[in-house]
This record gives sequence, structure tokens and C-alpha cells, in this order.
Amino acid sequence: MPRRKKVSTTISPESYAFLRGLIRARKARNLAQALDLVLDEIRAADNRARLERATAAYYENLTPEEIQEENELGALTSASNEILADE
Repeated sequence: MPRRKKVSTTISPESYAFLRGLIRARKARNLAQALDLVLDEIRAADNRARLERATAAYYENLTPEEIQEENELGALTSASNEILADE
């Protein structure tokens, strides 16, 4: 595991209260872990947003033939899921 980095800063009273609330709710053991938890959530949201943008760009740039192929693959996937659900 990489060595942790020390950060020294000030935050708003509301942010401090939020981090302390995470500790009280036992979602984090200390302020460092609470901050890591919040940053992990922000990174996950950023990753989801980038994936959504990339997916939208992919579909926006498909040719009509590629759209047809995507639709056919989607229909096959739906049919296979129905078969598995019936088992």
C-alpha cells in the first residue's frame, strides 16, 4: 500500500461537521478515513460521468448500419436473458 500523504488545510464548519457525522455514523474511523470516503465517492461520480459521455459519443457517431447491428445484438441479448429466466 502506498504511503499516505499528509495534508494540512482548513475547511468550512459544515464540511467538518459532515466528516464528523461520518465518524459518528461509523462509516469512517477518523477524519482521514472520512475524507478518503468522500473523495472516493467524488472519483466514482466523475468516472460515471466520463463513461456516460463516452457512451453518448459512441452512439452519436454510429452509422445507420452500426445502429442496426447494435439493435440486433440487443435483441439477441434480451432473447438469451429470457431463455435463462425460463430455466
